[in-house]
Amino acid sequence: MSSARVAAQAKVNLALRILAREIGGFHQIETLFQRLALADQVMVRESAGRTLDVRFTDATRAADLGPMEQNLAWRAADAYAAVAGWPSGFAIEIDKQIPVGGGLGGGSADAAAVLRALDALARRPLGTAALIAIAARLGADVAFLASASELALAWGRGDRLLDLPPLPAARVLLVVPDFGVNTALAYGALAARRAASNASAGAAWRSPRAIGGWSAVAADAVNEFEDVIFALHPQLAAVRAQLAVLPQARMALMSGSGSTLFAVLHGDTATPELTALPAGWRTLHTATAPCAPVALAD
Repeated sequence: MSSARVAAQAKVNLALRILAREIGGFHQIETLFQRLALADQVMVRESAGRTLDVRFTDATRAADLGPMEQNLAWRAADAYAAVAGWPSGFAIEIDKQIPVGGGLGGGSADAAAVLRALDALARRPLGTAALIAIAARLGADVAFLASASELALAWGRGDRLLDLPPLPAARVLLVVPDFGVNTALAYGALAARRAASNASAGAAWRSPRAIGGWSAVAADAVNEFEDVIFALHPQLAAVRAQLAVLPQARMALMSGSGSTLFAVLHGDTATPELTALPAGWRTLHTATAPCAPVALAD
């Protein structure tokens, strides 16, 4: 097979706690990852050279791509080649649908899709465990998205994964602001607040055995970035409050370090439009979803 196509799916964090900071500066996390149907489309093939072509549905976001060699998808292909000794060259094409810099794991999803595509094309596949090991070096969300899990509890830097039975399928309403949040700045703001208040890192989350349904998840739905990010962007808090009182809302939260907000909805009735969104903000409708397969083509 000469090419592989993958739906690089977004994620939300149904819970996110920031734990102790390592000596090297990284924070340990504990999070509950949920995979979504919303996805970029990634095509990978072996090539004589190394190229990356990213197409944005919103052309104004192309500036967010940065230098090609720093792109996570490029780095994932380079890391795979270093471990596998193949390929010497690659061509990656990405149609971006996931909002950039919003806490939905778009760059991580692309990187994970590249790893899965290359392994599907390889004459000697590395296997899922090796892909997750490579993914863990690329970013906190990449390991989950390189796995086949729909729902997983993750610890450490997001690389220690416990696959969980999927929750009942649910619709998800996303609210996407017209700005992103820098993850490093979010960690810095949280660390500064804890230092100023002499607060310690959050306690570990409940036992995975207690995650039996959406009601149990909603009872522990917390994102420890929210306080510091909402202090910087009060409009996020106001819109999150709107989401929480929707009649169909099971839970509402910010995903990752922001800025995207989401509500998990029950039922099939139409979702009322939010009436007080700031100018430039938009809504997207998606759903929870299993891991999409890799499609091979000649």
